Amino acid sequence: MAVKMRLARAGTKKRPYYHIVIADAGSPRDGKFIDVVGSFNPMLGKADEKRVQLDAEKAAAWLKKGAQATDRVLRFLDKAGLAKREARNNPIKALPGKKRLEREKAAAAKAAV
Repeated sequence: MAVKMRLARAGTKKRPYYHIVIADAGSPRDGKFIDVVGSFNPMLGKADEKRVQLDAEKAAAWLKKGAQATDRVLRFLDKAGLAKREARNNPIKALPGKKRLEREKAAAAKAAV
Protein backbone atom coordinates (compact mmCIF):
# COMPACT_ATOMS: atom_id res chain seq x y z
CA MET A 1 0.00 0.00 0.00
CA ALA A 2 1.56 3.29 -1.13
CA VAL A 3 0.82 6.12 1.27
CA LYS A 4 0.83 9.78 0.21
CA MET A 5 0.89 12.99 2.18
CA ARG A 6 -1.28 15.33 0.12
CA LEU A 7 -3.92 18.06 0.14
CA ALA A 8 -7.65 17.34 0.43
CA ARG A 9 -9.87 20.23 -0.59
CA ALA A 10 -12.53 21.61 1.72
CA GLY A 11 -14.27 24.96 1.84
CA THR A 12 -16.80 26.39 -0.56
CA LYS A 13 -16.77 27.49 -4.17
CA LYS A 14 -14.04 30.11 -4.76
CA ARG A 15 -13.05 29.92 -1.06
CA PRO A 16 -10.59 27.01 -0.93
CA TYR A 17 -9.31 25.46 2.27
CA TYR A 18 -7.15 22.35 2.33
CA HIS A 19 -6.43 19.65 4.89
CA ILE A 20 -2.99 18.05 4.75
CA VAL A 21 -3.84 14.37 4.97
CA ILE A 22 -2.23 10.95 4.85
CA ALA A 23 -4.09 8.81 2.32
CA ASP A 24 -3.72 5.70 0.22
CA ALA A 25 -2.32 6.69 -3.18
CA GLY A 26 -5.32 5.16 -4.95
CA SER A 27 -8.02 6.96 -2.99
CA PRO A 28 -9.74 10.04 -4.50
CA ARG A 29 -8.57 13.58 -3.64
CA ASP A 30 -11.39 14.29 -1.20
CA GLY A 31 -12.09 10.67 -0.34
CA LYS A 32 -11.08 8.36 2.45
CA PHE A 33 -7.90 9.22 4.34
CA ILE A 34 -5.90 7.75 7.20
CA ASP A 35 -4.83 10.79 9.25
CA VAL A 36 -4.89 14.60 9.21
CA VAL A 37 -1.53 16.27 9.87
CA GLY A 38 -2.34 19.91 9.18
CA SER A 39 -4.18 22.51 7.15
CA PHE A 40 -3.51 25.09 4.44
CA ASN A 41 -5.57 28.23 3.88
CA PRO A 42 -4.49 29.92 0.61
CA MET A 43 -6.90 32.81 1.23
CA LEU A 44 -4.61 34.19 3.93
CA GLY A 45 -1.56 36.30 3.13
CA LYS A 46 1.79 34.63 2.56
CA ALA A 47 3.23 36.24 5.70
CA ASP A 48 0.37 35.02 7.90
CA GLU A 49 1.46 32.28 10.30
CA LYS A 50 -1.98 30.62 10.17
CA ARG A 51 -1.72 30.06 6.39
CA VAL A 52 -0.05 26.67 6.94
CA GLN A 53 -0.60 24.81 10.17
CA LEU A 54 1.33 21.56 10.43
CA ASP A 55 1.65 19.02 13.23
CA ALA A 56 5.41 18.47 12.91
CA GLU A 57 5.50 15.34 15.09
CA LYS A 58 2.79 13.55 13.12
CA ALA A 59 4.31 14.57 9.79
CA ALA A 60 7.78 13.38 10.82
CA ALA A 61 6.36 10.07 12.04
CA TRP A 62 4.55 9.47 8.72
CA LEU A 63 7.67 10.39 6.74
CA LYS A 64 9.62 7.80 8.75
CA LYS A 65 6.94 5.23 7.91
CA GLY A 66 7.53 5.92 4.22
CA ALA A 67 4.79 8.35 3.25
CA GLN A 68 5.59 10.21 0.02
CA ALA A 69 4.72 13.91 0.02
CA THR A 70 3.33 15.66 -3.05
CA ASP A 71 5.23 18.67 -4.39
CA ARG A 72 3.05 21.28 -2.65
CA VAL A 73 3.16 19.47 0.70
CA LEU A 74 6.91 18.98 0.29
CA ARG A 75 7.23 22.78 0.06
CA PHE A 76 5.47 23.10 3.42
CA LEU A 77 7.65 20.39 4.96
CA ASP A 78 10.79 22.05 3.60
CA LYS A 79 9.78 25.36 5.17
CA ALA A 80 9.14 23.57 8.48
CA GLY A 81 12.54 21.85 8.24
CA LEU A 82 11.17 18.29 8.10
CA ALA A 83 12.18 17.37 4.54
CA LYS A 84 14.41 18.74 1.79
CA ARG A 85 12.89 19.80 -1.53
CA GLU A 86 15.27 20.22 -4.42
CA ALA A 87 14.62 23.27 -6.60
CA ARG A 88 13.42 22.37 -10.07
CA ASN A 89 14.75 23.88 -13.28
CA ASN A 90 13.28 23.44 -16.76
CA PRO A 91 15.05 25.82 -19.16
CA ILE A 92 13.21 24.34 -22.18
CA LYS A 93 9.86 25.54 -20.79
CA ALA A 94 10.77 29.18 -21.48
CA LEU A 95 11.58 28.58 -25.16
CA PRO A 96 8.97 29.54 -27.78
CA GLY A 97 6.94 26.78 -29.43
CA LYS A 98 7.13 25.49 -33.01
CA LYS A 99 4.24 27.58 -34.31
CA ARG A 100 5.70 30.81 -32.96
CA LEU A 101 9.12 30.01 -34.46
CA GLU A 102 7.43 29.37 -37.82
CA ARG A 103 5.52 32.67 -37.62
CA GLU A 104 8.70 34.58 -36.74
CA LYS A 105 10.54 32.92 -39.63
CA ALA A 106 7.72 33.80 -42.04
CA ALA A 107 7.64 37.41 -40.77
CA ALA A 108 11.42 37.71 -41.16
CA ALA A 109 11.22 36.33 -44.73
CA LYS A 110 8.38 38.74 -45.55
CA ALA A 111 10.34 41.69 -44.13
CA ALA A 112 13.43 40.67 -46.16
CA VAL A 113 11.41 40.81 -49.43
